[in-house]
Amino acid sequence: MTTVLVVEDTASEQDLIVNYLVESGYTVISATNGQEALKKIEGKKPDVVITDLVMPGMSGLELCRSLKKNSETKDVPIVACTSKNQELDKLWGMKQGIDVYLTKPFSREDILRAVRSVA
Repeated sequence: MTTVLVVEDTASEQDLIVNYLVESGYTVISATNGQEALKKIEGKKPDVVITDLVMPGMSGLELCRSLKKNSETKDVPIVACTSKNQELDKLWGMKQGIDVYLTKPFSREDILRAVRSVA
């Protein structure tokens, strides 16, 4: 079974993404920021990470760079789910190692398609 780590600081959006994934048969781990995500990854490496980019403390891009630098997590696909919708934001995110870039608002199908494309 595919395990997805959802990193989102807005509770309602995190709940929505988690529900979409659980209803579709995924195992989900959730975190509210980058630091919490890194701690949770130590215990169980996810198959996919979905992260917001704008979060307090450690941003999603900082989390992405940290995961890509670590030999144990460098191959874990990362899906950005963010309100940053400018082309430059997307290009910069892809340069940091993001595999799929989704912008908010998103649909259930957007989330599931993104996860299926990299899992």
